[in-house]
Amino acid sequence: MTGVPNLSSAGAAPIRVMRIIARLNVGGPAIHVSILTRGLRDADFWTTLVTGVISEQEGDMSYLAREMGIEPLVIPSLQREISPLADLRTLIALIRLMRQERPHIVHTHTAKAGLIGRLAAYLCRVPVIVHTFHGHIFRGYFGQAQTQLFLWLERAAALVSDVILTISDGLRDDLIGYRIAPPDRIRVLPLGLDLDSLTHLDGLRGMLRREWSISTDTPLVGIIGRLVPIKNHELFLQTASLVLQRMPQTRFVIVGGGERRAELEGLTAQMGLADVVYFTGWRQDLQVIYADLDVLVLTSTNEGTPVSIIEAMAAGVPVVATAVGGVPDVLRGGELGEMTPPGDPHALAEAILRTLQQRSVQRLQDAQMWALEQYGVERLVTSIRTLYRELLAQKASRSKPPEPV
Repeated sequence: MTGVPNLSSAGAAPIRVMRIIARLNVGGPAIHVSILTRGLRDADFWTTLVTGVISEQEGDMSYLAREMGIEPLVIPSLQREISPLADLRTLIALIRLMRQERPHIVHTHTAKAGLIGRLAAYLCRVPVIVHTFHGHIFRGYFGQAQTQLFLWLERAAALVSDVILTISDGLRDDLIGYRIAPPDRIRVLPLGLDLDSLTHLDGLRGMLRREWSISTDTPLVGIIGRLVPIKNHELFLQTASLVLQRMPQTRFVIVGGGERRAELEGLTAQMGLADVVYFTGWRQDLQVIYADLDVLVLTSTNEGTPVSIIEAMAAGVPVVATAVGGVPDVLRGGELGEMTPPGDPHALAEAILRTLQQRSVQRLQDAQMWALEQYGVERLVTSIRTLYRELLAQKASRSKPPEPV
């Protein structure tokens, strides 16, 4: 479709990148692709962001891309749900778009976009094909037969990928264990986030508490994320009941929206927690949330790299989380935050109480420094530029004719 660009020519045209994600719903992947698209739009690179549409019950994060000056190209048939007809339409649309845009690199994100996008790139003979796993769907999402089908599809897609990226060492280990690709073709590239705004929250303190009539001396424990089964908010509510037995003045806030909101609000009422657990819905002003939290909790049964943990660390908020997926990598094995076994409300409650009663300033400072250094935007953009140039150079060297004898 298009040749490998000459990386050594002065004044050469920019390297064209097509970045594809299934949907810009609230979460780390949408933030990640928006930052990368913005960061790779200059004289050296030009990135086109392609996305599908979100479902009715999901929070829309496309506003973030637009705030960064990015207008995504939307393919309506690229959706979360599995539909052979819609997926075929998506494949045809992507092939047409690639033939028009002639990208040097196609970089896909999330499962659906990864499978269809890489197939389209292979059929269009795009020089470099990259895919990022922000997590995986091989545990905790589907039954055994469906999971095996997805494993087979991902292994097939990996065959046409120049490199597979993951966002944590733990996730890389998972993919190697599932035999997605050989270890030498799976690399770790941590998330990059705009964290600087979370380091100056003094002027925002008290706003969330005033909104919900919570006094300044009341312990406030929160969870931030989509209201979907994998986040296991039942565990958060069970833990809240246990914490209240020992510290009855504590209050709890659930930030986020999604398909389970009505169900979880009903469960909260059944458990007698309606007066102490507050549902805020989707919030764009997360600085206001972090400014007033005493503890940030994560209760997921599976994770890639949880954005809420990184943001809390940058904001100086203590973290208590289940030790799943990429959580141990972010918290350095428990050095920078409390970790508990998944599904154990008693262990989680003890960790929350311990954190509320024994706040370690040094630990919080270490966690903040780690988050800013490891997950900053500049590090991410620099790393991806280096990777793209390396992959293109490898392709160029392979395409050179043999030297005459």
